[in-house]
Amino acid sequence: MSLHPSSATSAATSAATSAATSAAPAAEGRKPMSLPRLQAMHGAREPIAMLTCYDASFAALLDSAGVDVLLVGDSLGMVVQGESSTLPVMLEQMAYHVRCVARGNRYAWLVGDMPFGSYQASLPAAVDAAVVLMRAGAQMVKLEGGAWLAPTVQALVRAGIPVCAHLGLTPQSVHALGGYRVQGKDEAAAATLRSDAQALQGAGASMLVLEMVPAPLAAEITAALPIPTIGIGAGNGCSGQVLVLHDMLDVYPGRRPRFVRNFMAGSAGIRAAVEAYVAAVRDRSFPAAEHSY
Repeated sequence: MSLHPSSATSAATSAATSAATSAAPAAEGRKPMSLPRLQAMHGAREPIAMLTCYDASFAALLDSAGVDVLLVGDSLGMVVQGESSTLPVMLEQMAYHVRCVARGNRYAWLVGDMPFGSYQASLPAAVDAAVVLMRAGAQMVKLEGGAWLAPTVQALVRAGIPVCAHLGLTPQSVHALGGYRVQGKDEAAAATLRSDAQALQGAGASMLVLEMVPAPLAAEITAALPIPTIGIGAGNGCSGQVLVLHDMLDVYPGRRPRFVRNFMAGSAGIRAAVEAYVAAVRDRSFPAAEHSY
């Protein structure tokens, strides 16, 4: 994703491993997240906290810190592998990282990104690729694109695979979009996003990521849909928020996007930073106006 984003330093990895060895008291009595619970949170306007995750140690830390949803994003191509985009990421690499995260996770809902080229060729190819991620431990798959993907969403849902759609800035289409730009700024583009959102939800998508979309438009789409929306650079009117882990911990060496807040600033450590993120999402203090478009 921009949901873009170098691998963590050895100190960060050590801290994550240490923190992951002891469950937070808040985990006592906690039940595993489920689709019905996510739907209920959307209905009750209870914000959903999502972060990307790529390994078992951070999965355990994020899970015990109260993160609701872990996204094994193809952003790993940038923050873990050092690529300049998400396009080189392969299905087998995604499955490896999904498997790692699943081993460290206990309660959070686990979403796996379907990488570029794994679902565009045909419906059977898309189902086969999604099965690989589900067998690795994903509970839902995410794919990028508009209404043209409705038949793919339908095929996946018929196969018993929950789907998270992704609209707005879709990093796998970065070259077609002309770069990492805000989407839906004019009325024609906004109308297309509204229509795409309805088509994908109608096809069976159970969640929708809105990336780099003007905040008023994202709030409008959220209010019109019966499924949760997760924003990244889309204002605080969405059902929840997501950031790339390496961005919010300020360890990615690239330029920090406007929608990112450095939660390590003023925090005692990684766990405290993650807990601060969850709290800020819950009370809607993040994202603030300066993180939105």
